[in-house]
Order: sequence, then C-alpha cells, then structure tokens
Amino acid sequence: MKKTKLGMAVAAVVLMATVGVTAASAATPGKLQTRPLDTGIGGGEGGYRFIVKYRAGSSELRDAAAVNRGLGSAASRAGLNRAVAASARSAARPAASATMLRRMAAPGWAVVKTSRALDKAETAQFIQEMKANPAVERVEIDRMYRSMATDAPKFTPNDPQTFAQWNFYNAKAGVNATAAWDISQGEGVVVAVVDTGITQGNPDLQNNVIPGYDMITDKRVSRRDSDDRVAGGWDTGDWIEQNYCTGWATNDPHAAKDSSWHGSHVAGTVAQETNNGLNMAGLAFKAKVQPVRVLGSCGGFGSDIADGIVWAAGGSVPGLPANPTPAEVINMSLGSVSPSSCPAMYQDAIDEAIGLGSIIVVAAGNDNANAGSYTMSSCNNVISVGATGINGGRTYYSNYGARVDLSAPGGNAENSNDGWIFQVINEGTTTPTASWAPLGLVGTSMASPHVAAAVAMVQSVVDTPLTWTQMRDLLTSTVKPFGTTIPASTPIGAGILDINAALVKATTPPCDPAVDDCGPVATPLTNKVAVTGLTGGAGSETVYSFQAEAGKVLTFMTYGGTGDVSLYVSYDAEPTSSAFDAKSTRAGNSETVRINKPQAGTYYVKVVGAASFAGVSLVARQ
Repeated sequence: MKKTKLGMAVAAVVLMATVGVTAASAATPGKLQTRPLDTGIGGGEGGYRFIVKYRAGSSELRDAAAVNRGLGSAASRAGLNRAVAASARSAARPAASATMLRRMAAPGWAVVKTSRALDKAETAQFIQEMKANPAVERVEIDRMYRSMATDAPKFTPNDPQTFAQWNFYNAKAGVNATAAWDISQGEGVVVAVVDTGITQGNPDLQNNVIPGYDMITDKRVSRRDSDDRVAGGWDTGDWIEQNYCTGWATNDPHAAKDSSWHGSHVAGTVAQETNNGLNMAGLAFKAKVQPVRVLGSCGGFGSDIADGIVWAAGGSVPGLPANPTPAEVINMSLGSVSPSSCPAMYQDAIDEAIGLGSIIVVAAGNDNANAGSYTMSSCNNVISVGATGINGGRTYYSNYGARVDLSAPGGNAENSNDGWIFQVINEGTTTPTASWAPLGLVGTSMASPHVAAAVAMVQSVVDTPLTWTQMRDLLTSTVKPFGTTIPASTPIGAGILDINAALVKATTPPCDPAVDDCGPVATPLTNKVAVTGLTGGAGSETVYSFQAEAGKVLTFMTYGGTGDVSLYVSYDAEPTSSAFDAKSTRAGNSETVRINKPQAGTYYVKVVGAASFAGVSLVARQ
C-alpha cells in the first residue's frame, strides 16, 4: 500500500496508507414533512384500501368472521358482486369482494381491502353501504403519503469532513448510506473488531466503544510487560524497529514501520460517531464496537486469533471471563500474507461462533490472487469481501475468485486524495498521543467493515436475526452493479454492497397471496451475473425477474450447454408462449432478447424447454 500526505506520494509500506484531509463546511440536516399523495385512488377519487372503526361492544370487535360478513353484505348492496361490461365510456370491471386485512393498534380500527381498485362512484357507494352497518362508527380511504422532499435524503450528518467519504455516498461506487440511515443506524447491535484493538480516547468514536479483551499472549507482540491476556482490548501500538521481528516472527518484516492504528480505522467505518459535528461519519453509528486485540508488533499468532473469535461470540475461553456483551457481528480484516488454506483451529473457532449466533465478515486479501488460497477467505461459513475503488471496479490489489461473496469500497488511491477510505485515527508513531486526525487507508481491510456495518444495520431492524447464510444471500441478492466490467478470470462477487437495498428487502413483509397480488414467483437476476447449470425437460418452464433502469438497453441471453430452449420476456407480468413482449425461439440454446428502451421496473424472463436441455447459462445485461 502507499502512504501519502496531502496528495504527495512516498514509499510503500506493508499494511496500509495515510493521508491528511482538510475540513469543509458542515452539511445541513434534512427536514421531513408529509403530505397526501394523489395516487388516482385516493384524495376524493377511488380506492382499494379502507380503514373502518367499529363501535364499542359490537361483535365485529371480537369476531373477524362478523367483520367479513358485514363487508360482504356492504359490497353486495353496493353492486360490487356483479361484473360490469365494457362500454364506450368505461372499461370492463370484474366483480369485487372485500375482506379485512388486519386489525390496527388504535382501538376499534381495522384495515379493509377490496379485490380490485374501485372507481370514484364505486368507492362512494361502498363507503355509504359500510356506514349503514350499525356496528360501524367511521370509514375512511386508506390513503398513501410521501415526503415533501424531492427525492432528497432525510438524514444528512453534519460531520464536516464527510465530503471525503465517497465510499458512503458516491452514486456509482458508494454503499448508499444516506438512504439506508432512514431505515437503520445499527442500534442495539455489537460488532467485534478482531484486529489491533481500538485506541482509547478517540474523540469521534469513544462513546460507541465497549470494552473487549487483549488476547495477545506474547509480550513481544503486545509490547506489554507480560505474556498475560488483559481486559480492554485497547491498541497500545504495533510499531516495529528495523529487524525487530527477525528470528521469531513468521514472514517477519525487516523494515521499521510506525504504528498502524488499523483496528481503530476499521472500527470507525463501522461505528464512527455521526451527526456530532466532528470529523467523519460511520455506517452503523448507533451500534457498539468491541475491540478484540489479536494483532500487535509483527502480527498475531493464530491461536490468539482463534480464541479471540470464540470469546467475541460469547464462547468459553479457558482462563478468561465470559464476554458480557457477545457480538452479533465479527469483523476480521486480517489474513495470511502468503497462500495458506484455512487452519483447522480457525474453522473450529468459526463454526463455534456461528453456532453461538455470530456472523463473521472477512477481508478477501490484498495479494491480487485467488482468495480461496488465503486465510481467511479459504475458511467456510464466512462472508468474504473484495475491494472496489472510486470507479466501481476491482482494485489492483484485491484478491478474487469464487470464494469472494461481494465487494465494497476499499480504495484505490494512487497519487491523489480521491480514492482513500478515511476515518479518524491516532497520530502517534509508536504509542498513542493526544493528537487525532482523519487519515486515509486502502485495502480489503477497509472494504470488510462496510459489510460488517451492513450486517449490524440489518440485524438491528429485523424481527428475527438472520443466520449467516440468510445474511450472505440477502447481501448478495441486493448488490449494485460494478462500475466497470469485471473480467471473468478475476471475479469479486455478486456486485457492490448496497446497504439500503438490503434493508428494504429485509424489512419488506412477505407477500400474502390470500390478500395481495403477489405477482409471479421468480428468481431474481443480478446484472451481468450469469445463472449457470440450467437443466430441464421438454416443456419445462422457469421464471426469472430483473429490476431494470429506464432507457438503458436491456439484453437477456441464454448460451452454452446442450439441448434446446426458448426465451420469453414481459414487463411487469409473467410471459407465456402466447402472451409476451419479446421472445427468442431459435433452434438450440443461443437465445437473445434485446429491449432498446426498457421501462424502469420488473421484467420477467421465462426459460422454456423446447426440448430437453442441460448446462445452459442465463444472463441479464444493462
């Protein structure tokens, strides 16, 4: 990595790079208001959802069947139970029914839904007939509301140097932090940072740090007076003098280096205090970070790291008190500096942590090599994170390969300040001083805590915590596309982390076919990520979906394998062989559907077996 000061490049160092940053004027926090949204089915027009208040003592308050009987009677009297043929002035309307969707928290109120949207006259008649029921006290249309802001962020932190945090905000390469903060800020979740520890006294982080443990058992590594483990997990420095590690440290560096304060930088990306008028922002800034110190001068021993994983998750470590605040998320921005498969002790420690309910996020590595050949990505049951730069493409150093699940900003700074990942760290060269500054680093070490923070933000708002596989699948299914083409030989996962998309998906209730139009059951496609190994018989059908942007050429392709498939595509509806917007039915498996001016929204793609087929791939590109 490179080290630079205000854009001036100097010699390469082992782990990371630093750069100064100047202050800018503070942003103004957004203001949220609401106003009715004219949807064409509210505000005096028609409707399909209503809110009804039932009188005290009525049987409808106790019995859902009584509610539905009353609604059925009202719908019948309003004429909704009869289909209406098309006329010169209006389209045909099928018969409509009405049912209770749910009770509300407010006493007596219930939400009612009709099977289709009603026009203005039908709405008025239905409301009149519902009010005719003596048990009904009040009926209103259940209107929709939206903010008065014009697609502006509702939360904008006032930290003066967030202008430098492209990794949070950049439309192409950032993680969509601003929109995500309106859903979750990570409250109530503990993220353990298994690293160099966290430096005490950081004015822009200290309120979000809870004590952890210093797991280092060698005083040459810890720079403490003894080989004992101690409570706290505080970073006292990991500097080395020339040849300090020679003769005892594996892969020992001979050159001298200053203290990195690496764990503090990682912790800052997760939970730097935000909207406090100081320095930078963090992602899950209402979460707590817990330092588990396993790295010091010359690195860290695997046995200490394995124990640190278990302790962080709340497991039992001989000779140590139990962790009183077990971590739901464990970030590990560390790994082997040369090819090394996952040690069995690591895998056992990871498996125990997963069994205790933790989710482990790891950095893919900085060797421009296959991540599956390096620890920690070679371990099972972890979420592995590659690094992207300010252009949204793979960085020159990021490890790659099938073991990488997704990517996040890691920075690709060369000779400018534009590509660094900034957080506040100590300015001491050996031990901590009273001086702090926002400094920039690059590496997959910086990418991993973006994902760890996203995990915390999701766990903070879901009703039931997700397992690590559920979380991995959520994050990989909601990524944003890479900003540049990723060569097939160096894949770095499904795409770039999009925290807002993950939160939206995690907090959207599942569709209930009994009361909602759930649309086709379809497998989502990720832009430019092929679904491979498709196999089926003659007449078999599989439906996929793709979220398209407006106006940007959209292409669906099948290729490879054996046999014969056909491809049918429709916007916002499941296509069939007789009803579709576009199709490709050439002999064989090389099918292409190209839509030059797509609408924004969901396109459904059906792969049909014209004959038996095997090993076919499907990809969407936009």
